[in-house]
Amino acid sequence: MTEAAINLDESSLKLTDLVSAVGGVDVSYCYQCGKCATGCPVAYEMDLVPTQLIHAIQLGLTDLVYKSKTMWLCAGCLTCTTRCPQEIDIAEALSTIKILMTREGGTPQVPDVLKFNRSFVQNLNWFGRIYELGMVGMLKLRTGKFTQDMAMGMKMLKKDKFHLIPRIRGGSAVHQIFKRVKKQEKP
Repeated sequence: MTEAAINLDESSLKLTDLVSAVGGVDVSYCYQCGKCATGCPVAYEMDLVPTQLIHAIQLGLTDLVYKSKTMWLCAGCLTCTTRCPQEIDIAEALSTIKILMTREGGTPQVPDVLKFNRSFVQNLNWFGRIYELGMVGMLKLRTGKFTQDMAMGMKMLKKDKFHLIPRIRGGSAVHQIFKRVKKQEKP
């Protein structure tokens, strides 16, 4: 899609056009074969499997799409994308829906996923790599679920899966990447 199309007023575009303009994914090619859904390792947890969500996008059912928890549960493994005979980047379409929904002030159906994502990105920005213990701490502060998974955390600590002190390597290079992205995101 051209630069001019991307700069159009998003409120005047249909949902399929928005997904195409913002994410570069044309979901209109989907003919509902279902290969994406049958290969998805987390489809059993979703309220709408990827096929159904793509169909809802095609039909312009914005409320149904935005109220779905599918895109928040997506593991990002790209199984759906690699299985698609039409070569539609379904994982990118799901990610684009998250972007569109949050831009419009929508509430995620699985809020802890957004909190996890923000903790992950902030941790990466600060340390240049993931400092697991620090990220878990940030996540616990954001969710308020301080004791959930504590037994598993203790086991991981005993097995040296968590490092008490962060290993900072390449932090300045990663921080520069974040600065460039922020600069590009500003209108």
